[in-house]
Amino acid sequence: MNLPNKLTLARVIMIPFFVVFMLTGLGGSASKWVALAIFIVASLTDLLDGHIARKYNLVTNFGKFMDPLADKLLVCAAMICLVEMAKLPAWIVIVIISREFIISGFRLIASDNGRVIAASYWGKFKTTFQMLMICLKIADIAAISLLTDIVMWVALVLTVVSLVDYLVKNKDVLKEQH
Repeated sequence: MNLPNKLTLARVIMIPFFVVFMLTGLGGSASKWVALAIFIVASLTDLLDGHIARKYNLVTNFGKFMDPLADKLLVCAAMICLVEMAKLPAWIVIVIISREFIISGFRLIASDNGRVIAASYWGKFKTTFQMLMICLKIADIAAISLLTDIVMWVALVLTVVSLVDYLVKNKDVLKEQH
């Protein structure tokens, strides 16, 4: 259990605390700010664990499996909370989660064929904008509501663009292997 894997596990452990502060109001008027702080810290562990794993050659099978799963759990939990709070349209969350299932399925098929598919720049931009969207939606600052909406639409467009890019670049994964 190296440092990157511990950071990944910490991210998973932070998710229920984030959800409690988002949905229960625990902490009163500060609850959304506590939830936002937890989300930001959890998001930063996502950047940090991958950087440390690559820099110090600490990449493990556990990390390869758990890191993207922890990321998806965090983002999906946050978006579902935002839908529950009527701050994010459910159909946008359905598009985003559907993209994640499709990509995960592709990666599973590729893995069965002995192939690893790395994340693309489109996928990294998508993740960055989704996390920024979530932060802005949690903060819910009226003075920047237009910016928040623009970031939401950019995150949605990048979600679709990254999916199309991924499918086009990896269409051969679906070809039957003999």
